[in-house]
Amino acid sequence: MVLLVRCCSGPNRNDVLLAHFMNRALWIAQVLLALLFLFAGGAKLVVPVAEMAKQVGLPGMFLRFVGVVEVLGAIGLILPGLLGIRPGLTPLAAAGLVVIMIGATVITLQLGPVPPALFPFATGLLLVFVAYGRWQVTPHRAR
Repeated sequence: MVLLVRCCSGPNRNDVLLAHFMNRALWIAQVLLALLFLFAGGAKLVVPVAEMAKQVGLPGMFLRFVGVVEVLGAIGLILPGLLGIRPGLTPLAAAGLVVIMIGATVITLQLGPVPPALFPFATGLLLVFVAYGRWQVTPHRAR
């Protein structure tokens, strides 16, 4: 009988604390990732196209497109949860940026040794954490 009462009495203290911790961890990851993508995307929008294309070996306009996507993804990581408007966009923004990081990892591996490719790979893993966390674990609530 005790098990039935505990099971049906709602979330226990540990569940609430875990959800609170996960919410904070997700917000920290979201803010840090948003800053990273604002910087990276902004740089792709400011640096001359010819210089970017020469460094990476990709078309300049494609790199501009990636810069726009990164800036929009950074905004999508923060604003929906902050404003409570369309909060389901946060995991979508994170998932879209995961695709960008998969491409960045592959291109970095093609250009040289493995260690430089670990940064976009780790960034992609953090984005997977945010996407899954905001989709399943502690989603934002609409206001």
